[in-house]
Amino acid sequence: MFSSAVFICLGYLSGSVLYARIFAKLFKKDNMLDLSKDHNPGTANAFLYGGFWCGLLTLIFDLLKGFFPIFLYMHYGTAGSSHPFVTALVIAAPVIGHIFPLFYRFRGGKGIAVTFGCLAGLFPAADSLLILAFFFITFSTVLKITPNFYRTIFSYIFSLITMFREVEDQAAVLSFLIITAAVLIRLFISKEKRTRLEVKLFGCFNTIVRNRRRA
Repeated sequence: MFSSAVFICLGYLSGSVLYARIFAKLFKKDNMLDLSKDHNPGTANAFLYGGFWCGLLTLIFDLLKGFFPIFLYMHYGTAGSSHPFVTALVIAAPVIGHIFPLFYRFRGGKGIAVTFGCLAGLFPAADSLLILAFFFITFSTVLKITPNFYRTIFSYIFSLITMFREVEDQAAVLSFLIITAAVLIRLFISKEKRTRLEVKLFGCFNTIVRNRRRA
């Protein structure tokens, strides 16, 4: 139990480091978040307003800050003997830290990249990671949902429902339930201006057809 408590704290503190802000300063893009629509200190804005290298480094470090605490706990901690709910808190801790960071007055990002890092930390178990990736890809390409606000909501909720049905690891499912709750809270309390929900089947193909008709 002591080991689990330590990993929960380490995971939360690891998540509380917002690399988008750090690399924005290193690349002299201090106004990066002010230029963005949602002011989110995350990977997408780092790419869009900070440039390729700022975005790439933010993505890598956001993934790693979720991956390492979970991977170390699963392989060298007390995951095998801990209650599933305790293990779930360890897995969710970096995402909670990113969304409500101690070092930034609890005003953080959406936690998407960190979520992928945490689920990757469950390796060799990859079912939860693949489920979340499947729905994000599906709702970004096949059944395209815009804006990102709604795409994130649908991806997390559909992933959670699927995990309840398909994933046997109780700790993994409970952790994603906690993560989903934290992400949804972050989305709904944000001051991001929300545009109308749009859903398009094979959105890219439809765009090509529309452009051809105009030509």
